[in-house]
Amino acid sequence: MRRTKISVIGAGNTGASCAVWAASRELGDVVLLDISEGVAKGKALDLLCSGPIEGFDCSIHGTSDYADTAGSDVVILTAGIPRKPGMSRDDLIQTNVKIVRSCAEQIAKFSPDAVLIVLSNPLDAMVYTAWKASGFPTHRVIGQAGCLDVARFRAFLAMKLNCSIEDIQAMLLGGHGDDMVPLPRYTSVHGIPVDQLLSKEEINECVERAKAGGGEIVKLMGTSAYYAPASGCIQMAEAIIKDKRRILPCAAYCENEFGVAPGQKGKGYFIGVPVILGKNGAEKVIEIQLSADEKVLMETSIAHVKDLVKVVCDLFPDLA
Repeated sequence: MRRTKISVIGAGNTGASCAVWAASRELGDVVLLDISEGVAKGKALDLLCSGPIEGFDCSIHGTSDYADTAGSDVVILTAGIPRKPGMSRDDLIQTNVKIVRSCAEQIAKFSPDAVLIVLSNPLDAMVYTAWKASGFPTHRVIGQAGCLDVARFRAFLAMKLNCSIEDIQAMLLGGHGDDMVPLPRYTSVHGIPVDQLLSKEEINECVERAKAGGGEIVKLMGTSAYYAPASGCIQMAEAIIKDKRRILPCAAYCENEFGVAPGQKGKGYFIGVPVILGKNGAEKVIEIQLSADEKVLMETSIAHVKDLVKVVCDLFPDLA
């Protein structure tokens, strides 16, 4: 029987961490690709040599050749540059669209049946770019941000409550960071509504810290987070590979859902929403009831996504 194949595009901190989590869970054979072949091969070999100690057994291969990724079941795209001082949003989009576009075209060429998980930033614009460049159906292109944001929210709530992270369930919608739509009404601690355990102010403090979680880490160590973002990607990949049909917050394609683009077939956007993830990718968007205040926040988040995509389409009209 053919083993599952997972390819990670980009061997930086996040991509390498994806490879570690995927290998440690034995989700399948792992290919780590980077334009710097030596980095990809070196990290892959280093990770492979940890297998006898950590007790996992899978093939781990580093490369700069997309042909080595052929036939991948899941591809995780982490390639792109972070925003640098003095760089405008348009500058970042222009650079990363070119990178993500090139990667997505190669992924489609060598793994036409893969499910593509996108982590590159700015996320909502890059998921859209990957969809257009790959030509994949919408259910096989998904962005990772919600899993990370929810993980941060749960972690900060657990710290505030001094309880196990495992007992906290939470949900967030919308974009990454400031565009996040918090849903304390859907947050519980072993079934207990969180507002019975924490004050509104304490909950909001955790929400705000989750929104700024990435920035907090950058200030501390001078670079973007990578363990938790990678873990979020692998949570999604595992749900797909094992056909677990987990409900996870992902950037998934929406039209009528949440009023994104009602009645506009093929004119939707990738928005952070609850999704059933299975072997076919994003198998169903779960539309939940929102309060009036939550709807306003969601509409604002959707508007920001549309603005980002408009920048992409203005810079690269063929992606419109």
